[in-house]
Amino acid sequence: MERKDIAEKYLWDLSDIYPSDEAWEEGFAALERAVDFAKYRGTLTTAENVLAYFKAEEAFNRSAMKVYLYAYLKHDEDLRDTKYNSFVSRVINLLTRAAAETAFSTPELTALSDEALDALIADERLKEYDYTLSRIKASKRHTLSESEEILLARASDPLNVASDVFEMLDNAELNVPEIEYEGKRQPLSHGLYSLIMSGHDRNKRAEAFGLYYSAYRKIVNTLATTYYGNVKRDIFFKDARKYATSLEMALFEEDVDASVYDRLVKSVEKATPLLHRYMAMRKRVLGYEEMHMYDIMPSLVENAELRMSFEDAFELVLKGLAPLGEEYLSVLKRARDERWIDVAETEGKRSGAYSAGVYGVHPYVLLNYQRTTQDVFTIAHELGHAMHSYFSNAAQPFAKSEYKIFVAEVASTVNETLLLKYLLKETKDATLRKYLLNYFMDTVRTTLFRQTQFAEFEEKAHEMAESGEPLNKDNLSELYYSLNKKYYGDAVTHDEDIAIEWARVPHFYRSFYVYKYATGITAAISIADRILREGAPAVNDYFRFLSGGSATDPVSLLKIAGADLTKEETFSDVWKEFENALNAFEELA
Repeated sequence: MERKDIAEKYLWDLSDIYPSDEAWEEGFAALERAVDFAKYRGTLTTAENVLAYFKAEEAFNRSAMKVYLYAYLKHDEDLRDTKYNSFVSRVINLLTRAAAETAFSTPELTALSDEALDALIADERLKEYDYTLSRIKASKRHTLSESEEILLARASDPLNVASDVFEMLDNAELNVPEIEYEGKRQPLSHGLYSLIMSGHDRNKRAEAFGLYYSAYRKIVNTLATTYYGNVKRDIFFKDARKYATSLEMALFEEDVDASVYDRLVKSVEKATPLLHRYMAMRKRVLGYEEMHMYDIMPSLVENAELRMSFEDAFELVLKGLAPLGEEYLSVLKRARDERWIDVAETEGKRSGAYSAGVYGVHPYVLLNYQRTTQDVFTIAHELGHAMHSYFSNAAQPFAKSEYKIFVAEVASTVNETLLLKYLLKETKDATLRKYLLNYFMDTVRTTLFRQTQFAEFEEKAHEMAESGEPLNKDNLSELYYSLNKKYYGDAVTHDEDIAIEWARVPHFYRSFYVYKYATGITAAISIADRILREGAPAVNDYFRFLSGGSATDPVSLLKIAGADLTKEETFSDVWKEFENALNAFEELA
């Protein structure tokens, strides 16, 4: 269906950012003129000058956010429209130029003494920037001279070639075979592979599994070299910036203590027997003598989808999120009524779903809504992101409004958890109840267990390379295969092809990103449970987290909401939830 055929109420209204393309052009021209930071070079030694520079940079960034996001959102309405592709490219080029002009600021500030930086942090005039300045102080030993910083900035693009090559191979030049599906032969694309793996035709799953990995086997040596190039990029930057390990560098950039990462890995390792038990239960329910890796994705319950219109799905989400209170629900209704959401799938529209916050305006949400259970939960998920942005932007100055990626999946998963708990409480249908329990267990499997497995692979692969061991298809595959056995246990037949699954994971080119999914769902389940147990006090604390932006480090913000990722109990609560769901499913099975 074309966009012009969709009712207006299902299309977002971008006029809140700019009323027209002409107004955007005016905004872009003004932004070009605002790239004027050279006059601040060499002046960042007094509170007055630092404040003047921060204010100028902030004014530029606030305008840049509007200019960029209008172009980006218009582009995603129809990827075929080259006009908005050009808009996006123009903004990116301008932002690159601005980044080069402001490269002097961090080296100048880190050149100050600790005493001078402490004075700036304590200065009331710079209160909006105290966290920024504290992070600059902490980064002193990792910041180079201005010329060296410019050199590293320029090196980033060529050193990202490994990621670019993987993306090209994986999305454009992977020679995937054809498969017969729904009466016609068609290429086994990533999307079709996922669809078949989630389906209930076991023979088709086995066929697709073998064909899909055969495509990767043909280029696995190239992909090993590509991944090794990405790891070497990380090692180059960690050495240049004087970090002990690549993991330490990644954690520092998010202001996350290493103990949180270690606690996650150790806790998940202790809980793997629960995953083994779940796999054994799947095997029993499916009635298989052998359960292969291509058997672990389909739902154990058929014909239990929540098939409803967007309007009904939205109302269901409102009911599920009622424990968060009227203020929260009123903003959700505004998002629907004021057209912050682009609902319908149309020709050329970007696939998937996301939320994008616009400081000083409001968030926007892209959906491609279909009448499935997954899409009902996607509404709750993306609105969680949007509300996080909304409340942080409303409560925080611009400098502290953007929350860290470390907590980016928390609010969205809190919403999903609350909706799931509501449905489990209200449904009287045993089949739907089994479906929802299975949905929860698979969510924990894919988001907590699987992402931690990925994180362990990344950590060990980097350790190998950092100790001087070259990475190749053999040692990478051996490492991955051993981890797969550790996580999934003896109930699963560990097919040989699964050893090269590492070769197709795009997130491995954003090193040490995946563990944040695992900590995110851990914190979210803990917070949602507390909200349902304690009511208003927990909701109030949760709103403090939602409104926190980046006023302090992300782990401390989560503690405010009641999720302390430095303590074993927070992780134990998730395992109890998983075990309770497993027990309840087995009673119904």
